Amino acid sequence: MTRHEFTLGYPPSVNRYYRHVGPRVLISREGRRYRMMAVSRLGGIKPIEGELALTVHLYPPDRRRRDADNCMKCLQDSLVHAGAMRDDSQVKILHIEMLDPIPGGKVYIVIEKKEDYRRTHACEAAP
Repeated sequence: MTRHEFTLGYPPSVNRYYRHVGPRVLISREGRRYRMMAVSRLGGIKPIEGELALTVHLYPPDRRRRDADNCMKCLQDSLVHAGAMRDDSQVKILHIEMLDPIPGGKVYIVIEKKEDYRRTHACEAAP
């Protein structure tokens, strides 16, 4: 399999992903819940080997201002934890779009081999 395509719930922001407990930094309860949801949703998925392209369409739960990249740490860690890829360092192409909100929020994800990714944007003409 050289492509995974699925939806997950909207992930917590990196601002809520970690908690400081004394000198230690831990993944928050909300972050652990999201990881476990991803594991249960993607149970049995086989990781794609090699260099990857990750496409993420974010549909936030409301119209509050959000940074598109703030939820990527939790999302990528959850994908690794669920077995969709071995390590997030495999991601060599990352395409993120923040789209219109939908009730409850969701994330549409495509993971594919880097060589299978089709560049359809202006950046493909860059040297």
